[in-house]
Amino acid sequence: MSQPLTIAKFGGTSLANHAAMQKCARIVLNNKATRIVVVSASAGVTNHLVSLAHTAMTQQQTGEVCEAIEAIEMAIVAQLQNPAAVQDKLDDLLTEMRALAQHEEILQREDLKDQLLSMGERMSSLLFSAVITELGNPAMNFDVRKVLRTDSEFGAATPEPEAIASLSTALLAPELEDAIVVTQGFVGADEQGKTTTLGRGGSDFTAALLAEALSAQVCEIWTDVAGVYTTDPRIAPNAHPLPELSFEEAAEMATFGAKVLHPATMEPALRNNVKVFVGSSQAPEQGGTWIMRDCEEEPPYRAITRRKEQVMVTVKTPKMMYAQGFLQQVFAIIAKHRLSVDLVTTSEIAVSFTLDNPANSVAQRLNKETIADLETLCDVNVEHGFDLVTVVGNHMQSATGVSSKIFAAVADYNLRMICFGANPHNMSFLVNEKDSTSIVQHLHKALFE
Repeated sequence: MSQPLTIAKFGGTSLANHAAMQKCARIVLNNKATRIVVVSASAGVTNHLVSLAHTAMTQQQTGEVCEAIEAIEMAIVAQLQNPAAVQDKLDDLLTEMRALAQHEEILQREDLKDQLLSMGERMSSLLFSAVITELGNPAMNFDVRKVLRTDSEFGAATPEPEAIASLSTALLAPELEDAIVVTQGFVGADEQGKTTTLGRGGSDFTAALLAEALSAQVCEIWTDVAGVYTTDPRIAPNAHPLPELSFEEAAEMATFGAKVLHPATMEPALRNNVKVFVGSSQAPEQGGTWIMRDCEEEPPYRAITRRKEQVMVTVKTPKMMYAQGFLQQVFAIIAKHRLSVDLVTTSEIAVSFTLDNPANSVAQRLNKETIADLETLCDVNVEHGFDLVTVVGNHMQSATGVSSKIFAAVADYNLRMICFGANPHNMSFLVNEKDSTSIVQHLHKALFE
């Protein structure tokens, strides 16, 4: 596209009700370059859908959860100037949602789960396009499944950037001339047209993928905080927003638990040098954080993150003494199940590594299968109850005194595993979950206050 293009993404809290949607619509209309809007489900809806997809319920319980979702959507419709414009389409979506929730195989089939989980975004995009239209600008509700091609790994699908680029150029770009396009985050489709999802928080990823596909200059992530903070302000009240981050720092922060960004968002942004802005939809005037290739400053400490619900797996075999190929076999099993390992430490006869293990996630399911496979090879010990705390910064392995300051701040705690030196941007600790809050507070005080 010859004109500058901005893609704006709004999270669930930004779209919680009609008044919140109007605020977001004004942010969109205040920037002439914003032609594509990617939306999450309205706040609360995805949690309800997850419970329908993963919990055995009676018909009455299922009906009650569906009614709770319907109440959220209908409260927004009731505030529209012209509810009739969307009512029929919304009724169709609600009918489809109920049929999926009551499907006898919903708990067993991952493809049905993804169809059900996509309903929140499909409803919020319909309603948000109506809100923009009412403010005097034509907007269209576009089905992202036409362009966001993925593989068939339901629950955590992998996007196919080349296919997304060619489909977006053919089907999405022509629509931008006449209207603002509102589409769904988190949702895609495989080659057979079956609905897939990109995993929890995948709406950021969707926005970045579309920005890459259409060569947008900027991808805006509008959330409920004014940018990316030095750490979670709910843990350390003196945390403050960062004016800028490099792609590498942001990728480390997202990977290791910063909730403001989806970990995969940085990949497409980095590939096509798309600047990413993170700001608050409640207070756009406060500014936010710019994420870009080169920052003006590269401090040794930039931020502290925490990722909860980690498991530590130790594999051990006496055969490992002076043996070649054992590590290869272990990691081949991990690769087969498409799991991502964060921290790894080795000794002469054992290897320990950490895995993400949130409840009801694809990772949790795959962890069980992986451990069963590993047990055919060696002794496996699985330990639960850990959190991962990471200090993110720059030149950490070469700057004098960086590590000693960090270790001094956590001297009173038991660190179960330490990972440092693999790249210049982070130092990570595996710690007991009961200690992680105070560890983050001590680190923040020592490094930032």
